Amino acid sequence: MKNKFAALSLLTVGLLSACSSTAPTAASPAAQERFARVALVPLEAGDTPQSLAQAVGGEVLGWNDAGCASEDEANCTAMIGMNQQLSAQNLNALGGRMVYIEPNKDMFSGGGTMTATMGGRINMWAGGRINMWAGGRINMWAGGQFSQLPENTALWKKIKLEEAQRIAPKLGAGVTVAVIDTGLDLQHPAFGGSLSDPSTWYDFYAGDATPQDEGVFGVGGYGHGTNVAGIVLQVAPGAKIMPLRVLGSDGSGDVVMVARAILWAADRGANVINLSLGSKENSKVVQNAIKKVTERRVLVVSSAGNSNLSKITYPAADAGGEDSGDYSMSVGSVDLNDVKSSFSNYSDKLKLMAPGENVYAPAPDGGMAAWSGTSMAAPMASGGLALALGQRLSSGELVERMSGNAADIYKISANKPYKDKLGEKGRLDLVKFLSSSGDD
Repeated sequence: MKNKFAALSLLTVGLLSACSSTAPTAASPAAQERFARVALVPLEAGDTPQSLAQAVGGEVLGWNDAGCASEDEANCTAMIGMNQQLSAQNLNALGGRMVYIEPNKDMFSGGGTMTATMGGRINMWAGGRINMWAGGRINMWAGGQFSQLPENTALWKKIKLEEAQRIAPKLGAGVTVAVIDTGLDLQHPAFGGSLSDPSTWYDFYAGDATPQDEGVFGVGGYGHGTNVAGIVLQVAPGAKIMPLRVLGSDGSGDVVMVARAILWAADRGANVINLSLGSKENSKVVQNAIKKVTERRVLVVSSAGNSNLSKITYPAADAGGEDSGDYSMSVGSVDLNDVKSSFSNYSDKLKLMAPGENVYAPAPDGGMAAWSGTSMAAPMASGGLALALGQRLSSGELVERMSGNAADIYKISANKPYKDKLGEKGRLDLVKFLSSSGDD
């Protein structure tokens, strides 16, 4: 979608394609109208939320005046939701300020596809299959088999999970991974004891404190977030999951929701933020939020998209750039033969690949299902980062060490058309990553 407001640059208010204004604050979100557009407006002396809302003709969704006294333009901004274009009256009221406007509603999508389900619900977790999540250490591996979900054994052997969990015996304990997604099946036995304190949860889509995965099984995005969170916990079973819902049952959500959730997660103690979602359009509002949290050394992992295109979705496309430095990572998908998945996007900006096909994890209503997508590859990297952080390693160089110590997949003939577009080195290798991380 092209920005329809470019004409404003000919008037007294300019539309900035590269605005540096800050994203909204994360305080006190609530249910709200889903606006068509979102604007970032520089604050001036005498502004109030009421006066600025009237001047723009919208609703103030975020107010960041922390930098106004020091003339820090990046931290002196209001975020305003709006459904109409700025009129001449609005332009006069704003007095020539440079305003950034972008589309808001349904600009983000979770992606991925459910590829298999398994019968049974709660009873399938009886007899010990859930034990890997209970305390994080019980019988995860037996005779070379991933005993709790044997369907994933080949996947985990590919990234050397068994040895990695021996190298990182704390298994991510003390680390919180925020899963910003469709929510979770909060009552699923797999998550018992593995969720963050309920005071840190939020449903930005519905505007309440219960980020429950909602929908019809097998339709749309229902179960997407439950699967993603379950993948994180299989890699780092000692970690805690912070569930934050920004996507509806169809798998889509708004710019404002994603930005608010990112800030909320950092404010409430997340060490890693998993974004198994993306947009075709670059959102400055979301990128500003990522910049703010990575400045606080929070790690952000984003999926690359599932359209088999030679460009990756945002915010993955900005990962590792000047705004997020060494604290953000983009992840694409390969199959078990280390060949690029037919659906995975690719780009010379892509940092890492991981297995993203037929990954089994918890599903709503106490079940289990397999999903395929770059959405499933990203939480493998998030879980790997949690393993490293659980060993009290500094977050500062982990992204570069993970991408720089990946397994070389470029020598595979099927990958030759994608030279230098399947990650810095290739596919996630947890043992090489964790071994290198000890050499400070």
